[in-house]
Amino acid sequence: MRLICKELGKPESLITYVTDRKGHDMRYAIDPTKIHRELGWLPETDFADGIRKTIRWYLDNRAWWEEIVSGEYQEYYERMYGKRDRKV
Repeated sequence: MRLICKELGKPESLITYVTDRKGHDMRYAIDPTKIHRELGWLPETDFADGIRKTIRWYLDNRAWWEEIVSGEYQEYYERMYGKRDRKV
């Protein structure tokens, strides 16, 4: 979270911590030892570089995501698919 604030030039005071949900895993880390040992696989990009690249992509491609968050995409989706019979 601090890295994201830093990359965006925002203060860390924007970070809000919330109470975990009951039964919620406290950690989602994996141990890549087995996949490295058995397959020789290593990630091409480390986490910090990946976050930086992701942030840069979103900043460079505002037109792509601004339509989605503006509601325009949802309106388009409803026009195109909203009247279909939804069988599950």
